Amino acid sequence: MSWNEGNESNDAGATTPPVGDSAFERRLVDRLSFEFLREQRRARRWGIFFKLLAVVYVTVLLLVSLPNKTRLHAFTDTRITALVDVQGVIAHGTEASADNVVRGLRDAFEDTATAGVILRINSPGGSPVQAGYINDEIYRLREEYPDIPLYAVIEDVCASGGYYIAAAADRIYADKASIVGSIGVRMDSFGFVESLDKLGIERRLLTAGENKGFLDPFLPLDPAHVEHVNELLGEVHEQFINTVLKGRRDRLADDPAIFSGLFWSGERSLALGLVDEFGSAGRVAREVIGAEDIVDFTRRDYSLEGLLKRGGASIVEQFLARAGAGW
Repeated sequence: MSWNEGNESNDAGATTPPVGDSAFERRLVDRLSFEFLREQRRARRWGIFFKLLAVVYVTVLLLVSLPNKTRLHAFTDTRITALVDVQGVIAHGTEASADNVVRGLRDAFEDTATAGVILRINSPGGSPVQAGYINDEIYRLREEYPDIPLYAVIEDVCASGGYYIAAAADRIYADKASIVGSIGVRMDSFGFVESLDKLGIERRLLTAGENKGFLDPFLPLDPAHVEHVNELLGEVHEQFINTVLKGRRDRLADDPAIFSGLFWSGERSLALGLVDEFGSAGRVAREVIGAEDIVDFTRRDYSLEGLLKRGGASIVEQFLARAGAGW
């Protein structure tokens, strides 16, 4: 069969291509091609947007992470008050960790424009090891830079490990309503001995070493273990007491309650010798150090995770404030 036998002829006698779905297929191919190109352009635009966003983020991160000595005050003769914050629980991995606080203090003392350093504290305490690292570094820096005073300024709370740090300062300032003290050591635990019996649960504990199950919450307290813990806590407490005496021996009142673990208002702390005067960071910078320009040397976590943590903490603080929470 010839080609013409299966197709219609036009008026001129020429043949036309087969009539079917070819026009629809062409339109479909054209549309798919157009959508593909449009999707590529969209993806390229988003790619450029996220690259620019990453560049902006890294630029901001670098700017805020620059040592303060590279900032504008380095090009002037203006003397500054260097500020380092100790905010929150003093523990490894927090913004009040020894690594962060010590690095901030070193930057502050090393800056040639620094006239004095303020360690602003708002902390309930934390790890005695982390607090000890900071305390030791303060004494080292004060010895290396004898002409630069360091003052501790207490905001809401300076308790336990927070005061362990503050005791190394030249002088301590607080507000009359600040909470100060808690010079003591604690260890927390729970006991679930009777709970297992009530729930019908059999406790199975296998150990190598007669004291490996030390203070197991599912076993009755062993008097020998309690005695050992009391000795341990007493030893750490004695270290705490000696640290406070090293920094403030001649200024403390003759009151054994100071080392009992109690805490007091700033007003009562002034009478006990735990603080020297009332004053804010601004007042200390202006009237004591004589350099009103305060530059923050605090090392902060500017990663996305750190920003989210601070954002969440800020939301909680606002909620508590609106709920009327406080001391």
